[in-house]
Amino acid sequence: MKTTRRRFIRQTLNTALGTACAHGMLGDLQRTLAATSQANDFKALVCIYLSGGNDGDNMLVARGFDEYRNYAIGRDRLAVGRQALLPITPATSDGREWGLHPSLTELQPLFAQKKLAILANTGLLNAPLTREQYLAGSSATPRLLFSHTDQMNYWHTSLPDRHDARTGWGGRLADALRALNANARLSLSVSISGNNLFQSAEQVIPYQISPEGSVGLLDYFEGSNPDMREVAVREILALEPNNLFERAYRDLTKRAIENNLKLKTALGVTPPPVTYFPETDLGAQLKMIARLLSVREPLGIKRQIFYCAIDGFDTHGAQYETHATLLREVSQSLAAFYQATVELGIADKVTTFTTSEFGRTWHSTGLGSDHGWGNHHLILGGAVKGGDLYGKMPVQVEEGPDDSTSGRWIPTTSVDEYAATLARWFGVSATEMPLVVPNIGRFAKPNLGFMG
Repeated sequence: MKTTRRRFIRQTLNTALGTACAHGMLGDLQRTLAATSQANDFKALVCIYLSGGNDGDNMLVARGFDEYRNYAIGRDRLAVGRQALLPITPATSDGREWGLHPSLTELQPLFAQKKLAILANTGLLNAPLTREQYLAGSSATPRLLFSHTDQMNYWHTSLPDRHDARTGWGGRLADALRALNANARLSLSVSISGNNLFQSAEQVIPYQISPEGSVGLLDYFEGSNPDMREVAVREILALEPNNLFERAYRDLTKRAIENNLKLKTALGVTPPPVTYFPETDLGAQLKMIARLLSVREPLGIKRQIFYCAIDGFDTHGAQYETHATLLREVSQSLAAFYQATVELGIADKVTTFTTSEFGRTWHSTGLGSDHGWGNHHLILGGAVKGGDLYGKMPVQVEEGPDDSTSGRWIPTTSVDEYAATLARWFGVSATEMPLVVPNIGRFAKPNLGFMG
């Protein structure tokens, strides 16, 4: 492949920006390997984005006779058989019977062990909203509902009333706590799934890594001689540009090369977790996150926010089979990742949570469903107050009090409250919370209670 000047700059930037926050010399790494003092202050959040709109109404189902009958009639050919559902007993179920989708086999025992919580009917809101207000065109209704791209962006920013928002709530969270990682050799924000608005920030630049590992500047241009390539790059970096921006860019690139080497060295000398991960896309992403978690101490990291994603949830057709396959991948991957955190001794310091642009319609479109609104989400980790449902389940009746249209449930919990609860556990104070979740003051529960 011909390497143009523009391509070289783009590739250099991709490598350089991810490690711009890191500094120190390679020799420090070996001395740091034995250090364990930072472990007690370490915390990580892992965001798993279910791209396309997960069908939460089939992920969590009411099993009581009358409620299940309503479910089976409403969902028609999408309904999961009652006997196939995996029974769970939430701590505050008030006698109601619940079941998980049969593909969530690995998550059922984690719920029973109080490591997994479920947050009900959560979604984008400008402010609390009733059906009457929605039908009357209230300003509390978010813009561009049911649009994949727009709702994904709003979920990532938590700002559905600001179409031009350029930072995500994960990025603002990283900015708020960046001082804790002042001596880190890797960015506070790491993506295993490419660019995303969730981690976009004013100060902290996300580091991108593939499930296969880190690719540094000297690893690019595979068609050329590696020794000659390294000599050429280092000769360029040895130049003294007159332009201030060029000097800053050169220094940034030098640090990128050094810190990519530090990451590779840390991964090379630290045994990976032995936990088995499924050989799936999400499994590979979470396996790499587990590897990065294993080198948190030599890299001097106290806080980390990870992002990964799995596609395929836009199930307009063949939903019954497709959704079952996707949830099986989610279940197996999340359970393996949790076990890896147990192996690493940090299960109570790592919290994994799901997001998705919206749920699906209660009303079947035949063999699939359309774009919905409120949705249920999973939160997993040793610090999670699991074994319970949080938030408020919608009244699952078309034209009922929680229905906007066609069984698109109006959220009873906001993305803001979800984000604020996680941010609070991560270390953000009540006074700092509006910097991370600007609209949190519009909602009643800045702490939903699912974190210990």
